[in-house]
Amino acid sequence: MSMVKRFFPLFIVFFVVVLLLAAAAGGYFHHWLNRPLVIDDQVVVIDRGQTFTSIAGELVEQGIISHPQLFRFYGRLTGMDTELRVGEYLIPAGMTVPDLVEHLSSGSVIQHIITLIEGRTLADNLQNWSNSRLKITDQQYLTAEVKDLLQLEVSSPEGLFFSDTYYYAAGAADLDILRRAHIRLMDVLSEEWQSRKPGLPYKTPYEALVMASVIERETGIPAERPIIAGVFVRRLQQGMKLQSDPTVIYGMGDSYDGRIRSSDLKADTPYNTYRIKGLPPTPIASVGREAIHAALNPAEGSALYFVAVGDGTHVFNSTLAGHNRDVRKYQLNRRKDYRSTLTEPDAQDAAVANREQE
Repeated sequence: MSMVKRFFPLFIVFFVVVLLLAAAAGGYFHHWLNRPLVIDDQVVVIDRGQTFTSIAGELVEQGIISHPQLFRFYGRLTGMDTELRVGEYLIPAGMTVPDLVEHLSSGSVIQHIITLIEGRTLADNLQNWSNSRLKITDQQYLTAEVKDLLQLEVSSPEGLFFSDTYYYAAGAADLDILRRAHIRLMDVLSEEWQSRKPGLPYKTPYEALVMASVIERETGIPAERPIIAGVFVRRLQQGMKLQSDPTVIYGMGDSYDGRIRSSDLKADTPYNTYRIKGLPPTPIASVGREAIHAALNPAEGSALYFVAVGDGTHVFNSTLAGHNRDVRKYQLNRRKDYRSTLTEPDAQDAAVANREQE
C-alpha cells in the first residue's frame, strides 16, 4: 500500500474536522453578530483620536459587547474600523454588532439642549450653562473671545444673542452656541427692521435692539410689550427721559441688592435713564422676536406712564396726575415683588421714598 493511500483516510478525517470547526466558528460568529448586545440603553462616547481597538475595549468595559477580538475582526472585515465618528451616542437595547458599528459611524450623536432666556443678561445666561455638556470659556476671557469671534465693533456683546433654545452635541463650545445665536439675532433684527413702522426714533437697528431689551426687562407679558414700547417711543419723541428701573439696575451691576434708592437714581452712569436722555448705550438683556417686533411696531395711544400692579401686569396713564394716583393705589399693601416705573422728575423723590419703605 502506497504512502498516499495509507494517509488519505486521515486527511479526509482532518479535512472534515476542519470543515466542522469552521462551520461551528462561522455559526458562532453569525450568532454573536446578530444577538442583542445590551439589556438597557447605554451611552457610548467616542473621543477624537481613539482607535477602533480602544473603542472595542471600552465597549467591553461597559458590558455592551463580549469578545473584542471578534469585534475588531468584524471591523476589519467590513472596512468599518476606520469609519467610526467622534461623538456621544445612545445605544438602545436590542442592537446587534452590525447595528452598533453602523450607528457609531453615522454621526447621529446625542443632541443636548441649551437655552438663552429672554430678559437675562449674558452673564446670567452663561452661568446657567455651567453644568451643561458644553466647553465653557473662562469668564475672564469671554468678552474678548466673543468680540473677536463675531468681529463686533460695539463696546459690549450684551444683548447680541437671540433668546431661543439651541441643540448641540457634547463637547461643543459655548462660543459655537453664541455664534449661532448672534447670526439668528441679526437675521431676525433685519427682518423686523424691514417691516418697521415709519417715524420711529431709531437711527439704526442696533438702537431698536437696545429698546427691545428694555421692553423685555420691563414686562414678561407678551400682550403688554407693544403698549410699553408705545410709552417709551412717545417719551423719546417728546424729549422725555425713559426713567426705566431695569436700566438703572443694569448700571448698578453687582451692587444691586433688590432695591433702588434715591442715591441710585442720582448716580452718574450711562445706564441711568433717570439722568440721561435717550437710550442707554447698549442692550441690557437678551431678547426674543416679540420684544424686537414691539420695539419696531409700538402700539398707538397716548400713555406716557405705567406702574406695576403687582401681578406681573401694569396700568397705563397719559397724565402725571393720573400716574401718581396709580402709584398710590398699587403701592398700598403691595407684594414684595412689586416695582413701579416711569415718573417725572418732580414725582421722582416720592416714588423713591415709596420704594425705600418696603
